[in-house]
Amino acid sequence: MVLPSGVPAYQVDVINQCIGDGCAIAGIHVRCGWFSSVVLVDPSKFRRVRHNDCLINGGKPMRAGEVVSFLYANSFPYRLSVTVATCVDPDTAAP
Repeated sequence: MVLPSGVPAYQVDVINQCIGDGCAIAGIHVRCGWFSSVVLVDPSKFRRVRHNDCLINGGKPMRAGEVVSFLYANSFPYRLSVTVATCVDPDTAAP
């Protein structure tokens, strides 16, 4: 996808691929360099904390099968990779 300004846009989907209802993950951090976007990214979905450290879903739990999606636009794609994710009790995870 390309914005009318000619800047490429990228869709990101973060998925908790755990099978069943027995797991949730929280505190998900990803490597993200000096992430920036020419379009606003909802900070509750994705926020740069510092260089090379971005937080997914505001650190809140993601239940099994839950997806957090966002769009960003920059001249180049960022290689995002998980650095930290914590398993949490799904019964205490917010819906």
